[in-house]
Amino acid sequence: MKSELVYKAAEIIDDPQMLINLVSKRVRQLNSGRSPLIPTVPSMGAADIALTEIIEGKIKIAEDPVELA
Repeated sequence: MKSELVYKAAEIIDDPQMLINLVSKRVRQLNSGRSPLIPTVPSMGAADIALTEIIEGKIKIAEDPVELA
């Protein structure tokens, strides 16, 4: 996981626990076969993909904090 991606995503989701939960849930989705919402390269891990999706506004915390938008 690239630290610069973590810092950029933390500017968008300022609650560290919410950020961890969102990334964790998205990583599980990606590892279970869901397609990335961004163009990827082979060197990107699932966490890097999830963080980049947050940075690019592809995934957000829903009004109901239990679900992904």
